[in-house]
Amino acid sequence: MSAAFREALIDLAAVQANVAHLRSLIGTRHTMAVVKANGYGHGAVPVARAALAGGADWLGVADLDEALALRAAGIDAPLLAWLHGPDSDFTAGISADIDLGLSSAVQVRQAADAALSVGRTASVQIKIETGLNRNGVDEADWAEVFRLAAAFERVGRLRVRGVFSHLANTSPADDEAALLSFDRGLAAAAAAGLTVDLAHLASTAAALRLPAARHSMVRLGIGIYGQSPFDDADSAALGLIPAMTLRGRVAAVRQVAAGAGVSYDYLWRAAADTTLALIPLGYADGVPRQAMNAAFVAIGGVQHPVVGRIAMDQFLVDVGAAPVAVGDDVVLFGDPATGAPSAAEWGAAAGTINYDIVTRVGARVPRRYVGAPADGAAPDAAASSPAAGAPGSAESTDAESVGE
Repeated sequence: MSAAFREALIDLAAVQANVAHLRSLIGTRHTMAVVKANGYGHGAVPVARAALAGGADWLGVADLDEALALRAAGIDAPLLAWLHGPDSDFTAGISADIDLGLSSAVQVRQAADAALSVGRTASVQIKIETGLNRNGVDEADWAEVFRLAAAFERVGRLRVRGVFSHLANTSPADDEAALLSFDRGLAAAAAAGLTVDLAHLASTAAALRLPAARHSMVRLGIGIYGQSPFDDADSAALGLIPAMTLRGRVAAVRQVAAGAGVSYDYLWRAAADTTLALIPLGYADGVPRQAMNAAFVAIGGVQHPVVGRIAMDQFLVDVGAAPVAVGDDVVLFGDPATGAPSAAEWGAAAGTINYDIVTRVGARVPRRYVGAPADGAAPDAAASSPAAGAPGSAESTDAESVGE
């Protein structure tokens, strides 16, 4: 089946398999699948369903709007949101049974007040600072915040379900310092009279390579999408399957003579007579402009270099003497096992990382889903019609082209 003009093909069976595989390696009692930022660009709702089918028992997002969108889609799994503005509506989160990740005494009081206003106990998890210096309760404030949370817990306004933090993944020494800090934080919570069920510090990288960081739950982000968090091991080495394939179709083919300039500013000129293929994706679709003259795409299973400036809607590749025609399928990145470039290779070409490459794919690019979760649920209410020409598949097209 030919690709669409442009699309991101999302393999939900890969997500499900990646979660199951990581769980088999890590073995913690609980597993959180992180689906923030629209599921790292893959689609939060379908990815959440696939991750739960793979054995995740928690979901994680950055903010309450993301969490409420999952609830509106009918997903009722345990769910944590941890990044809040000063005017965040905690009442909506409490009413929807969303755990609030809290990072200050002010937020603890706001959550307790919101719980009182809706007549329910708020389930909260306290984020502590252990060296990353982002949001999180500073060590000097641990005693006060835990004491305050314990007081609200005793009167039924809060239930402190967990304590969590995040590693910098900078060096073994830095990670060890963070581990020790986190242990001090857990001890401070216990000293305040709190009994927490969930302690979580590790994301995919630490979950795989730092067993001491696993505690009772790990937060799996990039790994569930089949991408490696490491520079020294690719997805295949970790037993992961990349879930996103970004692709389109050749929009035009042009023969040019030696010396011909290509795209804006003529930052590439043909060294010899050659053929150029026009690809209808650009930086408006998330293709990094910085990857010019460095990235590759696959056409007919053969990789060809991107040449010249990447424009807002299009870019060019030098196909040489290859028999490329208008309408041919083009893969920007996907699973290298198929001969496609990887998101990591595009990241290297653009001076960034695979996380950035998959997450930045824009709203103009439709997401098409294959491999529905094992429970048979459609990936998304707006993405449940079978794709034409694919009998027996579980393909669907997201009519709203979800994306950041």
